[in-house]
Amino acid sequence: MKQRGHRSPAREKVQAADAFHASPDYLRTSQAAALSMRFVAGRFHRDIELGGINVLLNYQSGCHANCAYCGLARERPGAYEEKSFIRVDWPVIQTEQIIDRMDSYQHRMGRFCISQVVHRRTHEDTMEIIRQYRKRVTVPLSVLVAPPVLNRERIQEMKDAGVDMIGVGLDAVTEKVFDRRRGKGVQGGLVWRKYWEVIEMSREIFGPWKVNCHVLVGLGDSDRDILQFTVHVKSRQILAYLFHFYPEPDSRMARSRRPSLLRSRKIQLLKYLLETDKITLEQISFDKKGAVIEAVVKREIVDQAIDSGLPFMTNGCPDQASGMVSCTRPFGSYRPGEPFRDYPLLPTEEDRGQIRRQLRLSRWLDAYRGAGGSAPRKDDYGNS
Repeated sequence: MKQRGHRSPAREKVQAADAFHASPDYLRTSQAAALSMRFVAGRFHRDIELGGINVLLNYQSGCHANCAYCGLARERPGAYEEKSFIRVDWPVIQTEQIIDRMDSYQHRMGRFCISQVVHRRTHEDTMEIIRQYRKRVTVPLSVLVAPPVLNRERIQEMKDAGVDMIGVGLDAVTEKVFDRRRGKGVQGGLVWRKYWEVIEMSREIFGPWKVNCHVLVGLGDSDRDILQFTVHVKSRQILAYLFHFYPEPDSRMARSRRPSLLRSRKIQLLKYLLETDKITLEQISFDKKGAVIEAVVKREIVDQAIDSGLPFMTNGCPDQASGMVSCTRPFGSYRPGEPFRDYPLLPTEEDRGQIRRQLRLSRWLDAYRGAGGSAPRKDDYGNS
């Protein structure tokens, strides 16, 4: 006979599972989004007003992938709800409350983005959240998808439900680096071919400039790889969103070096010039490791690009009204107090002056070389 008050292990397990705040009833949202929706108190550095709200599906078993650099990796120590993602906290909030706030703040919100994880329930839960959201909110909706759980029918289902844009976190731009950081090299289970199948199907279903691929500088791809990728996806009318590796504690890449600020700035500038058809790849020279060593570009073209500030802003989905980036993810690639890697706002005149100094233009841009110039140094490129 059981003693009064005794709980069986099975009952305790069920109760623990019931207590977990799982999707679709709950979502994790970035610290920046929680601030913007007034769930937590505080202010952004420089009074940034976030218009793009990111949410992340939440499961007790977490994400089943094991990417070497990701805070949510399967083998990273700690409970899933306590793990950071892109180096920031993601508090758990009821889905209904988030939709309430989005409804209340529609006048100043530019976009809502659901980030999937690799989990068997991901698609059906995403669809449930989309349906709840679309009943009340008209702000454009993006989904950062998990390709392992998708097929053509599911991608079409999201389009029909009112999703505006599809994002794919490709991160690595070559199959070799993808496999090393996300696939067989880390027992991650992710397959390069499957990601590209989803990218191409999404392009067919959603149309031009409605699909984006996330690219992470610092995983092992060279400058040449990243810039060639930029040109390739542009030819397919697919967007490339650039980010910068910053090691997560306790991840497999926790001790890996970040890309240098100079390298990040070079790639930002050249990517922008390629995307806006100001230059071609033939105007850029690379060393044997694929690092940029020289670019032949007219000075006025470079000056116009830097003065606009646009190459150095966070890449993200646009606000429907203004066309400017809505999803700016402040402090995803750097800490407060450090130089901005990607600006979550339009750079000021002072910011642009700092960017010029960080670019060291006389070292690698032909039009800027003069008596004060010097040859590029090997350690300027910061290749991982």
